[in-house]
Amino acid sequence: MIDLRRVTDLWRQCDVVVRDLPFGLLLAVASLLPALHGKGTQVGDLPTRPFDALAFVVIALECLPLAVRRRWPAVCLALVSLGFVLDQFRAYHVFASNAMPIALISAGAHLERHRRVTVVLLSMAYVPLALALGRLGATERVEGYVVFYLALALAWGIGAWLRSTRAAEAERRRHVAEATRAAERTRIARELHDVVTHHVTAMVVQAEAARYLTAAPDRLDATLSAITDTGRRAITDLRHMLDLLKADHDTDAGMPSAGELRTLVEQTRWAGQPVEFAEEGSPAEPAGSAEFVTYRVVQEALTNALKYAHGSRTVVRVRYGEKEISVAVSTDGSGSRAGSPGGSGRGLAGLRERVDALGGEFSADRQAGGGFAVRARVPAGRPS
Repeated sequence: MIDLRRVTDLWRQCDVVVRDLPFGLLLAVASLLPALHGKGTQVGDLPTRPFDALAFVVIALECLPLAVRRRWPAVCLALVSLGFVLDQFRAYHVFASNAMPIALISAGAHLERHRRVTVVLLSMAYVPLALALGRLGATERVEGYVVFYLALALAWGIGAWLRSTRAAEAERRRHVAEATRAAERTRIARELHDVVTHHVTAMVVQAEAARYLTAAPDRLDATLSAITDTGRRAITDLRHMLDLLKADHDTDAGMPSAGELRTLVEQTRWAGQPVEFAEEGSPAEPAGSAEFVTYRVVQEALTNALKYAHGSRTVVRVRYGEKEISVAVSTDGSGSRAGSPGGSGRGLAGLRERVDALGGEFSADRQAGGGFAVRARVPAGRPS
């Protein structure tokens, strides 16, 4: 059986002239049918003449140029107009004369340069055409010529409207593409910040602690193992991010979720941060956007605790409800650096945008007794 989809694809791959040619040929063949003699577009009301050799030339001039109506619209319009004028002077009134409004629509839609000049020249040429038809005995009244001119102007106007509509759609698609690219760049920047900052911070803290453990080989070995595990986790997360850039990759597959919080907390403890962790309820299965954002909130808060309040008591509380997930991460501090959670503030700003995108609430404030607290309320039960 013939695969219609494949045939359609092959047809679309053909040159535009090849795709436009059949219509002109079909119009030419129809013009030769006796039943359609005298059924063309006409002005002046001259008596219809029978076909002669010149009639076939007129049909060719009016039909064949339609093959280039999109590639070279000015050439098409000029040739079709010449054939139309000859048709009106000789009064063949062939069916092919209906190509005139088609050529005008195509020119209005696809002509790129000298559009105003084209309109002026065609309008100026219409006056001598009407006068010449009058000398040949045409019975058309003045209002008839005016109505016919307005009909031709309408055909051009339709083409111009199609052109403006196409341009507006192209501009809209360009804006959508730019907005999509900007959103994707922002998303990738957030993921890079979350992944790299957390893991690298943990590795730096662990490496600094390892300096003072040379006299305790067991603890030194455990610390170096933790650094290795953290590095491997960073590589895994970065590879996952690269996979996300592939068009055929499932963006939800392998994304960190709230169910991995215990692993995250344990890694932070290995880095030397005393963390108390408490969970109420259980995360949804499969994990969705709310669980992913929850994971990122806790991850960024623990990263800041490692960087600016290392060794201070940190409490992580997560409560899973039917309609929302509540997160609270607080860090005790001496008041020296714990109240300043981030160099550029990009991580907290990214978290706020993530939570806001889901319709939740986010806050990050200093505590009265020193330290810092990050709180978030993330609506759950939404499709990821």
